[in-house]
Amino acid sequence: MDVSVSTIGAISALIIAIVLILKKVPPAYGMVAGALIGGLIGGVDISNTVDLMMEGAKGIIPAVLRIMAAGILAGVLIESGAASSIAETIVKKFGEERALLALAVATMILTAVGVFVDVAVITVAPIALAIAKRAHFSKTAILLAMIGGGKAGNIMSPNPNAIAASEAFNVPLTSIMAAGIIPAIFGIVITYMLAKKVAEKGSAVMDQDVEVLDNTKTPQFITALIAPLVTIILLALRPLFDINIDPMVALPVGGIIGAIAMKKTRKINEYAVSGLNKMSGVAIMLLGTGTLAGIITNSELKDVIINGLSSSGLPAYLLAPVSGIFMSAATASTTAGTAVASGVFSSTILGLGISALAGAAMIHAGATVLDHLPHGSFFHATAGSVNMDIKERLKLMPYEFLVGLTLAVISTLVFGVFKLFG
Repeated sequence: MDVSVSTIGAISALIIAIVLILKKVPPAYGMVAGALIGGLIGGVDISNTVDLMMEGAKGIIPAVLRIMAAGILAGVLIESGAASSIAETIVKKFGEERALLALAVATMILTAVGVFVDVAVITVAPIALAIAKRAHFSKTAILLAMIGGGKAGNIMSPNPNAIAASEAFNVPLTSIMAAGIIPAIFGIVITYMLAKKVAEKGSAVMDQDVEVLDNTKTPQFITALIAPLVTIILLALRPLFDINIDPMVALPVGGIIGAIAMKKTRKINEYAVSGLNKMSGVAIMLLGTGTLAGIITNSELKDVIINGLSSSGLPAYLLAPVSGIFMSAATASTTAGTAVASGVFSSTILGLGISALAGAAMIHAGATVLDHLPHGSFFHATAGSVNMDIKERLKLMPYEFLVGLTLAVISTLVFGVFKLFG
């Protein structure tokens, strides 16, 4: 479509979306409203503005379908108790003397195998609170350990953010997941160092914060791992043997086989319903991000950012992580930030001679830097998981920023500076 939105219009779309989300308007509606008003402010008539929004939303539909399919795997892992079993086993293996590292690794692995990052934190939180009470760790320390682990796991997971990057750059999902491994290792290290530093800072865990865990209903560790293992094996067939099993097939098949292995066959439909409910909010939000991406993609804002990078003398590959950071700040979401940045800048990044895998990896890592801002649900869900008040939760943000920045910097060094992969 040969219509262009002015830079002011694109910036207005972002600002309006942020303000509406801060005012507790559902993110999908906030972004749709921002896109519509931004297009009008940007000098485009209402008919063409709606067409641009539709065009953007249309581009996100393949990712939305794959995310809905991922609901079966997520539902099986969470509702069957598999996620809890995995987390508890990891924490026990590490022992209490390395409890903060155990919490970070447990949350990382849960997120890496397909559990939403906020759900992973909520799943591990009861274990974390019980450990913190015995070891005298603060709520700040355990929540930082879980969030840092979740961020690290999120960039090597088959979660919606990775699917969005995979779709926009036409890169295998397993390649996106593998691209996050090296940054994630550094992310875990910095998380552990920071969590140890704040081990006694902040409020203590009280008796009423700790709930008694019922371990009798959770499956065995080995059977709990079957669902994510089958999924990863199916996805790995493409890069290993050029057998293309689409995530839309691999994710639900992994979940179904996992449920059968745990002898929960009769509950597959129940798990699927639960997983779909969890994914539906993300799917709807992504349609909203698509409308916003449609306006920004067809605006002059892209050129302003690219020209700004060129005139500053900074290397072109920085467009990838910077766009991920910027869009995650605007949406307070790794998924929405990755989707918007990938949708808007993928063609430009590829045109600059940056490989598809490198561009996707750097955007994906960049989107973890500011995804925890208070206008997003992650901020509030994680605070609630350990009964932390908002004032204390705000004090955690600089540490979260350092973890996300570590992921983005290492990813940029690997894929931008040294060009080791892609």
